[in-house]
Amino acid sequence: MSTQDGQVLTSLVGSYAMPSWLFDRERLATRFPPRVRATELWRVAPEYLQEAQDDATLLAIRDQERAGLDIITDGEMRRESYSNRFATALAGIDHDRPGTALDRSGHPNPVPRVVGAISRRHPVLVRDVEFLRANTDRTVKITIPGPFTMSQQAQNEHYDSPRELCLAYAAAVNEEIADLFAAGADIVQIDEPYMQARPEPAREFGLAGLTRALDGIDGTTALHICFGYAAVIHERPSGYSFLPELADSACDQISIESAQSGLDLSVLDSLGAKTIILGVLDLSDPEVETPETVADRIAGGLRHRDSAHLVAAPDCGMKYLDRAVAFGKLQALTAGARLAAAAPSRAA
Repeated sequence: MSTQDGQVLTSLVGSYAMPSWLFDRERLATRFPPRVRATELWRVAPEYLQEAQDDATLLAIRDQERAGLDIITDGEMRRESYSNRFATALAGIDHDRPGTALDRSGHPNPVPRVVGAISRRHPVLVRDVEFLRANTDRTVKITIPGPFTMSQQAQNEHYDSPRELCLAYAAAVNEEIADLFAAGADIVQIDEPYMQARPEPAREFGLAGLTRALDGIDGTTALHICFGYAAVIHERPSGYSFLPELADSACDQISIESAQSGLDLSVLDSLGAKTIILGVLDLSDPEVETPETVADRIAGGLRHRDSAHLVAAPDCGMKYLDRAVAFGKLQALTAGARLAAAAPSRAA
């Protein structure tokens, strides 16, 4: 992906604010993020749901274009959460009797119960990326939950070890990623927030899962690692417990948050030559940032990466935000990126 000299590209991390006529965002905010299907959150009858989701996706695409984003996602308008749509489409899951696992907040949450071999029965997100590709001429990115995170969001009753479960998920993710690139994706992002939440098992077998998921993949790949949705996880640590470990991973880009946590960006120096997708929008604050605030946050990243290797983004998914706030923040993001690129000291 080529850029003009000094330009800082902009992108969503994945999700965008969903229309209230489609999805009960207020109800979502009263519970933990769904790990199994939560069809009760949709406000449209099943026979009209795909059409409604397509319409909402078009709105998300147009909002991103109007705001001036360079890299466009589908806004995840077909998902109840970032992970459950893909995770529950796989073979080996008991759909009638969910299991239970502790969420990253420490609370029990219903999760997929693994009772057989995990495998991909059919492409899950291919139509999503085809629809996205057909409706914008900009660079497009699609997101998929990572194998380590899915292994942590499951009750394992089949595999002998968590590592084996993770690698089984990784094989399914690998097949899906290959199909997503074939369907027109420019970038595929793997979401692995549980690498931050559970760093010790991530070191033990999470990196092996990522390597397997990217085996033989030809295309630009990103990995998103964060502290959790701002609407759910209110306290932020001052730094990542799992990040430098990704320096030698197979992915091309690393997506991290910095705005809400006030992250010390010197940690970027530990990530080798990776392109950084830097979160510069604080999603815990309903106030829309000024372009100057965003530019200052981007400038912090430019002290450690040149503009060709830095992408400005929200901290995490925008799923929980009011639509007007979300759009305002995207406008601030692109305006801030222009200010940062124009600053004399923009280069690393």
